[in-house]
Amino acid sequence: MYQPLLEKLVIKLQQNNIKITCAESCTGGLLASVLTEVSGSSKWLDMSFVTYSNDAKHQLLGVELTTLAQFGAVSEQTAEQMAKGALKKANASYALSVTGIAGPTGGSEEKPVGTVCFGLSSLQKTFTYTQHFSGSRQEIRQQAVCFCLKILLEII
Repeated sequence: MYQPLLEKLVIKLQQNNIKITCAESCTGGLLASVLTEVSGSSKWLDMSFVTYSNDAKHQLLGVELTTLAQFGAVSEQTAEQMAKGALKKANASYALSVTGIAGPTGGSEEKPVGTVCFGLSSLQKTFTYTQHFSGSRQEIRQQAVCFCLKILLEII
């Protein structure tokens, strides 16, 4: 599932000497796990963050408590602050963040199961995205990881 995207991404990262970091919530480290399936990945992935709780997002990544209160953990605003915080802490070229509702519980009418927000931050710019995936918890998490790989490939 990930392999074709991962192969293309690794080539770009190595050719351009790019370092990345991840800030994950609903994927629980799956993105970092996929990225480190490649031998030599320590050349471009130095550290990654799994911040499942709001408290962890705040303490480790600097997500503002007012952002979490006003917009929630699953929001583009939180994804943006997660990516910016990870970028700063990791001293990387790019930071990817992912926060969402993988289910099967936790959804609402406003933010149903499968709602996932992403951030991609560089020193110059931050992009945010919201996607709506379907399927089982594992399928939603896998789709989120694929989306992360795709957006990073597009930007770099």
